[in-house]
Amino acid sequence: MRTIGFLLQKEFLQVFRNRAMLPILFVMPFVQLIVLAYAATFEITDTQVFLIDEDHSPTSRLVVEKLEASGYFTVAARSPSDAQAREAMLRREVGMILRVPAHFERDLRQTGRAPVQVILNAEDGYSAGVIQSYVSSILADVSREVQPLRPVRAPATRVAPRIEVRPVGWYNPELSYKAYMVPGILVILVTMIGALLSGMNIAKEKEQGTIEQLNVTPIRKYQFIVGKLLPFWIIGLVELAFGLGLAKLVFDIPMRGSLLVVFGSASVYLLVVLGIGLWVSTVTETQQQAMFIAWFILVLFILMSGLFTPLESMPAWAQQLALLNPIAYFIEIMRAVLVKGGGWQTVQGPLGALAGYAAVVLSLAVLQYRKVTA
Repeated sequence: MRTIGFLLQKEFLQVFRNRAMLPILFVMPFVQLIVLAYAATFEITDTQVFLIDEDHSPTSRLVVEKLEASGYFTVAARSPSDAQAREAMLRREVGMILRVPAHFERDLRQTGRAPVQVILNAEDGYSAGVIQSYVSSILADVSREVQPLRPVRAPATRVAPRIEVRPVGWYNPELSYKAYMVPGILVILVTMIGALLSGMNIAKEKEQGTIEQLNVTPIRKYQFIVGKLLPFWIIGLVELAFGLGLAKLVFDIPMRGSLLVVFGSASVYLLVVLGIGLWVSTVTETQQQAMFIAWFILVLFILMSGLFTPLESMPAWAQQLALLNPIAYFIEIMRAVLVKGGGWQTVQGPLGALAGYAAVVLSLAVLQYRKVTA
C-alpha cells in the first residue's frame, strides 16, 4: 500500500502540473454539459410558418393566434400565392405552410368539420412528425372551442358517446427534455475522462520513455496498474459530483433516488472505462494513437447507447449489440435513479452487467499489458 501511495502521489502531481490536461479535466466537461444540454434536444420551439388564409374569418384568426401563442410557431409570411409559399419552403425560409380554405368558419360551425391543409418540410422526418403532432393538438383545441357555438338542432339522432382522455406523465410530468438528456450527458463526460485520459496517460509514459524505467523497478504489475488507474477513478467520481451539482443548480434536474446508488454504480462503471483505457494503452505507442482508437470505440458506444435515440426504436440487431455496450447500462442506471427514484433493486440488472464487464475488460487489459511489457 505504501508503494501504491507513492505512485498515486506521483500521478496526481503529474496531472496537476500538466497545464494542457487541467482544462480538459476541470473546464471542458462542464462547458460540454451546459452546451450539450441545450443543443442536444429534439424539441421544436420555433417553426416558421407561411400562412395562406382564404377565409379571413374570426375562426381562422383564432387558429393563427393559437399557433403563435403556443410558442412553437411564428407566422413569418402571409400571402394568397401558392408559388410564393413553395419558393419560401424551397429556400428553407419556412418549415410549414398552413392553408385555411374559404368557408372554413362556416363549415366548422355548421357541420363540425372543416379541412385545413398543412404542408411540412419533411427533410427531417422526426421534426416533421413532431410539428404535425403540435399542429394537430392546436387545431383540436380550436375545434373544441368552436363546437359550442354550433346551432343547436333537434335531437333527431342519438349522440355518440365521447371518450375523454386525461394523460398523466409519471417521473417527468413537465415533459422536460433536459431531465431526460442531462443524466446521459453526465455519463458521457465521466466516460471521456476514464477512457481517453487514462489511455493517453500511459501512452505518454511510453513516448517519454519513463515507462521503461518503471518496468525495471521492483514495482509489481498490479501496483503499477492501480497507481495509474486509481487517480482517474477518483477524478471521475469528483467530476460526477460537480456535474450533478451543476445539473441541479442550472437545469433543476430531479434527483429522486439515492446518490449512494449513483456513486456506487459510477464506481463500478469507471472500472469498465478505465479497463478500456488500459487496453488502448497496450496497443498504442503514442498519445495520438491512443486518442484515435479510444475515440473510435467511444463514438460507436455513444451512438448505440440510447442517449439520443431510444434503444426500443433501433433494429433488433442493434438492440442485441447494445447488450455489449457499457454506456447503455450506466445511462439506464442514471435515468432510473435520478428521474424515476429507483434504488439498488431497480438497478441490480444493469449494475450486475457492468460488474461482469469490468471483470472481463480489466482482466483482458492486464493480460495484454503484461504481454507487451514483459
